[in-house]
Amino acid sequence: MSSSTLPAAAGARNYLIVTLAYWGFTLTDGALRMLVLLHFYRLGFSPFTLALLFLLYEAAGIAANLIGGWLAVRFGIARMLAVGLSTQILGFLLLSAVSPGWGAALSIAWVVVAQGICGVAKDLTKTASKSAIKLTHDAAFAGAASGEGAGRLFQWVAFFTGSKNAMKGAGFFLGGLLLEAFGFRAALWLMAAALGLVLAGVLLSLPPLMGKARASRSARELFAKNAGINLLAGARVFLFGARDVWFVVGLPVFLYASGWSFTLVGGFLALWTIGYGVIQASAPALVRRSADGLASEVPAARAWSLALALVPLALAGLMLGGVPRPDLYVPLGLCVFGVLFAVNSSVHSYLVLAYAGSEKAAEDVGFYYAANAAGRFLGTLLSGLLALWGGLLACLLGAAAMLLVCWLISLAFPARRPAP
Repeated sequence: MSSSTLPAAAGARNYLIVTLAYWGFTLTDGALRMLVLLHFYRLGFSPFTLALLFLLYEAAGIAANLIGGWLAVRFGIARMLAVGLSTQILGFLLLSAVSPGWGAALSIAWVVVAQGICGVAKDLTKTASKSAIKLTHDAAFAGAASGEGAGRLFQWVAFFTGSKNAMKGAGFFLGGLLLEAFGFRAALWLMAAALGLVLAGVLLSLPPLMGKARASRSARELFAKNAGINLLAGARVFLFGARDVWFVVGLPVFLYASGWSFTLVGGFLALWTIGYGVIQASAPALVRRSADGLASEVPAARAWSLALALVPLALAGLMLGGVPRPDLYVPLGLCVFGVLFAVNSSVHSYLVLAYAGSEKAAEDVGFYYAANAAGRFLGTLLSGLLALWGGLLACLLGAAAMLLVCWLISLAFPARRPAP
């Protein structure tokens, strides 16, 4: 085997290990969301209270991504991946300590804090994993032509992101199954044990100093990377806020109020998430690629985000027009939304790595996903508030407004790589 082949083989091997570890994490994270929703819904918590249970989970991700990216550069990606997995195990164990005899206030406070810990775990793990893609790709294709390297990076990012979301959808099913078969506490213990095995695999198989470099020494150096990263972060806030503003509370409550059973609502959302992940993994086949990795991809980001904004606008128009059976055409609209959103998200996830530098990719990715977490937090909060004020119609109008802002920001995306 030639010396040039060795880095390529090592890069592909590490990419596979990171992907498998993140699959295991995401499977349990999806199961956790369904466990919490179903368990506390059965205990009589209102939909808006359920949304509040996840606010700290989303808010914690903002700081976790920023700090996690810096720490991954400072101490190595593999170490931060291990920290994320360990933190998730801690969150599971804390959640399992909730007692039915506790009062409502204590139960809510405990669950919010434990969910916050799991939110930190999620974003530490995600930042480390997504950063590892850039690092392992650059090692595997160091000698490849620029067009081939950019195309393969898009494929790696799309497969990683799409398969992750498919695993999250499978996790929704797993959460309901574990809750039914073992109960809330035993289900959490089983998931903690499974993650312990994943953690052991990471510690034994990945180089501990992978991705270690000189970390940024000032806030300016950490936050102001380049125009592409900063603009993508802004667009990401509104892209994910637009999804969650109707997906988290407004849509499930609307479907349930329309006569859908809770099992049917949960099953539909799980299937939607799996399908969304499959489309994400297929995004490279739907987006024309360019030799420099930006000339075609940046216009695609603009076009797909504008198309996405039209979906909630159309659904809101149908509801305002009094078209009967919105419980049938809204789910169909969500499927169209899922296809367009999946491609948008996949293109964004590729662009952040295309804009990012190799040496401090973890900091760039952490900053970008901090914006992602901010969007989820904003969307989750607005989903509960808008559903309370104006039902699903208000949520759809809020989603359309946020997507139009996302599209306007995308018009400023640079179509050339930043100077090194």
